[in-house]
Amino acid sequence: MRFLMSYGVAFLLLVGIGGWMASGYLVQGGQGPGNGETQALDAVDLPGADKAKDLMTEFGLIKSDEEQAAEDEVAQAEAEAETAAAEELQAVRTRTFTIQPLPLEVTLRGNTAAKATLSIRAETTGILESRHVDKGDVVKAGDLLCSIDAGTRQARLAQAEASYEQAKADFETNKKLREKEFAPTNSAAAYESSLKAAKAQLDEAKAELARTEIYAEAGGIVQEPMAQPGDMLSAGGPCVTLVQMDPLIFVGDVAESNIDAVRIGLPVTVKTITGRVIEGKVAYISPTANTATRAFPVEVELPNPNHSVRAGLTAEASAVLGTVPAHLIPQSVLTLDNDGTLGVRAVKDGEVSFHPIEIVQDSQQGIWVTGLPESINIITVGQEYVVAGQQVLADNETEETTS
Repeated sequence: MRFLMSYGVAFLLLVGIGGWMASGYLVQGGQGPGNGETQALDAVDLPGADKAKDLMTEFGLIKSDEEQAAEDEVAQAEAEAETAAAEELQAVRTRTFTIQPLPLEVTLRGNTAAKATLSIRAETTGILESRHVDKGDVVKAGDLLCSIDAGTRQARLAQAEASYEQAKADFETNKKLREKEFAPTNSAAAYESSLKAAKAQLDEAKAELARTEIYAEAGGIVQEPMAQPGDMLSAGGPCVTLVQMDPLIFVGDVAESNIDAVRIGLPVTVKTITGRVIEGKVAYISPTANTATRAFPVEVELPNPNHSVRAGLTAEASAVLGTVPAHLIPQSVLTLDNDGTLGVRAVKDGEVSFHPIEIVQDSQQGIWVTGLPESINIITVGQEYVVAGQQVLADNETEETTS
């Protein structure tokens, strides 16, 4: 019994040692799997090693030579595939972008307004005899607007004319008498004074009569308030109201950050809510800012010869303040680097580089950015799969490709 147990323990030890040796490999020359690497059991020259190996192969403790060879072939093929993949370059598509002058614009929002509203007033007291214009009429400077009843003004004018003629005749008679020494020399001053007083009364009578006719001091469109025939007008009382519509005024606000770039005479394009586009020029810049918005009121004069554009329309004005060199690129090429910086990836001499950018303006054609070289090949397809410093295979798009 002890004999059998001794042989059994020896057999188990042999199987254990063989399994341990079979599970390892002997590496010769530092080669990898299938290249100079053998099982440790094959490298040991022991009596009965072949029978032990056959026995362990039969029990599945180690692989057969055929299985091991097949496994080595698979490992070698996988290693060769990984090496080929590592050597193959990433393909990307690029497009060349060149620097362009970008017009810098400032946008103003506001409304149109009349240049001025004039109240045409009477210079004398009287009853309004007739009004020669109606609401909505377009008048020019010098057009007759209202007539006040002359009353006794015509009679006073006739009396003043007669007094003047009498004073003139007396002055001439006195002059002849003085020449013949029939009148004292110092009498001339009294007759001359009387003549001047009569002339002043005549001029006043003419002016008073002229004040009964009220004329337009400037052109415009008639609107209310207006006096009605029969109304008693006092000196300074309004006859009609005129609105000056040519030129028209656009009133808007410029942010304090842009106010230094705005100047008198700066060309401005105004677009009204009705779709009318008018070219004008800056006519006024407020010297002080609005305390609530910190913006500066600005007025733009707009030609309106036919009065086709009305006052009070919501409008938007844009003025070109200058140009800045920039690139127009599609938004799809934007990406982030590892630090979260916004930019683009480009290719030069087959190597990827990252360029941070600053967005200046957005448009329907793309976005305008600064911070790039004058000419640059930006990656348009595949930028998310490469990093700076990586070698790539770049296919640059032509005009035919992008059109």
